[in-house]
Amino acid sequence: MDLLNGMLQKDQDEFRRICNKLINVCFICRQNQATRSDFYFIQKYKEKFEELLGVLGYRLEINEEYGVVQLTNALNTNRQNLKLYESVILLILRILFDEKKRELSVSDEVIVNLGDIQDKFLSLKIRDKMIDKTTMGNALRLFRRYQLIELLDSDLKNEESRVLIYNSILMAVRVEDIKSVYDKVDSYRKGKLKDEETDQTEAD
Repeated sequence: MDLLNGMLQKDQDEFRRICNKLINVCFICRQNQATRSDFYFIQKYKEKFEELLGVLGYRLEINEEYGVVQLTNALNTNRQNLKLYESVILLILRILFDEKKRELSVSDEVIVNLGDIQDKFLSLKIRDKMIDKTTMGNALRLFRRYQLIELLDSDLKNEESRVLIYNSILMAVRVEDIKSVYDKVDSYRKGKLKDEETDQTEAD
């Protein structure tokens, strides 16, 4: 491939691996020890990544401030439909990130526990009972796959289990959309939230 000419073989292999990873997970976070080297590799070969992924219909964005690489599909294909409760939990994570970040120094990581998520859900009066543990666990594992969070404890039925929220949440639910987050939550509060419903919200 002409695009990779001049790269060492090991870098060519890394380039292919990371391209495939980006297409599968959408976000690469500098915060994540497991993907930090991937973040810097993408920085180093940004133009090559943009060229190849652009041919496939993707847009690459590197946010230096957040330390996040995001891949979006310009053709609005290859998207992840979210169920209603998944959408609600994602919005709650964004709200909690905003609240916790204001209490912390710039460099501090944002860590919440499952009880914080349930408390916020109840305080928003979307429904008069907590999110069931299976729904919560499935949603959090999905968001972990997309590098929006990390699960710091394995027991997802324990309210004390901790969740690290990555800066990528700011790009999944944009900062300028924080008011629309509350508007969206309000629409859920006014309607009837059913476990089996699917929302129109989508994740790239």
